Amino acid sequence: MRELAVAWRPRRHLPRGIVPPNLSSWLFDTSSLTQRLRQACHGRFQVRVVSEAQARPLRDERVALRMRGHEAAVVRMVYLLCDGRPWVFARTVIPLRTLSGPQRRLAHLGSKPLGEMLFADKSMRRSEVEVACLAAGSPVFRMATQALEHKPDEIWGRRSVFYLRDKPLLVSEIFLPDLLENEP
Repeated sequence: MRELAVAWRPRRHLPRGIVPPNLSSWLFDTSSLTQRLRQACHGRFQVRVVSEAQARPLRDERVALRMRGHEAAVVRMVYLLCDGRPWVFARTVIPLRTLSGPQRRLAHLGSKPLGEMLFADKSMRRSEVEVACLAAGSPVFRMATQALEHKPDEIWGRRSVFYLRDKPLLVSEIFLPDLLENEP
């Protein structure tokens, strides 16, 4: 199967009306997704780690982080669960150069939510949110839907580069069908 390139775009570059209305508030909310999910799940929120290891980022991730082709990163993939069901798939790419000083802790989060650490850090700044519609041919679609019994035709996601003391990491959050079917 040919891999599809994903077109990540800021809101102002999206065709009018393309984003499903029920997803808009999730995609463009710049507050902590972890906190919003905790509230929506009434305390039944948890993080399930898929993997957390040194890996080669995807090409578009390297471009977003201004990484050279040979640079290494820690790639963390998790499901954010509500009542044991995956609502969000998150993929975080942390260049090894980011993992110095206090940021070393980011390499070994385990089941701790990344969002809590990011939004608690006073030095944190965030790039503009970019969104994309992911189809079956994209690598991130395959990663995000691997735990789903029924695969949708497409899913939407967002991503941002976060900076902690001016050190970058890329967080991509892919919203899964159960989120929209079950949220209050």
